[in-house]
Amino acid sequence: MRVLVALGGNAMTGEDGSATPEAQQAAIHQAMQAVADLIADGHDVVLTHGNGPQVGNLLVKNELAAATVPPVPLDWCGAQTQGTIGFTIMNELEPALARRGVDRPVATLVSRTRVDADDPAFQDPAKPVGRFLTREEAEPLIALGQNWQDLGPKGWRRVVPSPEPREILETRALRALLDRGFVVVAAGGGGIPVVREPDGSLRGVEAVIDKDLTAALLARSVEADVLVIATDVEHAMINYGTPEQEPVRDVDVDRARELVAEGHFARGSMGPKMEAAIRFASSGDGFAVITSLEAIRPALRREVGTIVQRRHAQIPNPDPTERVTHA
Repeated sequence: MRVLVALGGNAMTGEDGSATPEAQQAAIHQAMQAVADLIADGHDVVLTHGNGPQVGNLLVKNELAAATVPPVPLDWCGAQTQGTIGFTIMNELEPALARRGVDRPVATLVSRTRVDADDPAFQDPAKPVGRFLTREEAEPLIALGQNWQDLGPKGWRRVVPSPEPREILETRALRALLDRGFVVVAAGGGGIPVVREPDGSLRGVEAVIDKDLTAALLARSVEADVLVIATDVEHAMINYGTPEQEPVRDVDVDRARELVAEGHFARGSMGPKMEAAIRFASSGDGFAVITSLEAIRPALRREVGTIVQRRHAQIPNPDPTERVTHA
């Protein structure tokens, strides 16, 4: 099968959330063991990833140097983190494949995601990014045109637009690499947000695109059979934190939409993952699964995880000897 694996932030940082270079490299090393197992099983794999902690580090540097060096815009932050994380993934995945006797090249694409210039999110920035500051600390950044909100006792925090992903512009290059046998890392952090100008040119914008929604779009673009959203739990939960808490196992897209509407999934955590799973599963005969990184292999066999599919979808055969052939 062709499997799109979306790695969450827990796969990019230490267990305590540390984003030091050493912690990130150790976490990515561990994540790539699971990915290498999938490839050794015979699956085509495309990787995408989050970049929240890494962009957060760059924003702190912006804040500390704001009076001396102009802050780097968010689209530049996205590009920088795609390069750093992609390079680290390649360095860890290639030897993991070699140890399993698999000869597959790995490549990273610096990827742009087109958004609409008139997306309502640009008129109502609401996505918090970076750390909390005092009003006095935030004022130099506000003077530079950034949007900051007073969020009460914790202090002030920057808020930015989070527009809908419409198109991954590097899809053609990505598919060419897949056709040549590459394992590809693409659209990290939701992709670098760009808008198309009236003359057809492209311009980067200050925004953050939800990585899970981009993962669903990316999975459709490469005709993936399965979208795996890797997080730090084996299942999504309903009634989370209550005595009635229970895991969500196999669910069709209609029931999944009902659960989202009932408010079972937090907007800042499981909500976007469920929405991404619904979007992908609604678009074809493949299925989406939300599970932990360690459980990906049994999840593809439908043994664990929250599996979302269309009601009458034909689930691909997980036997890698009967893989789907893609044009």
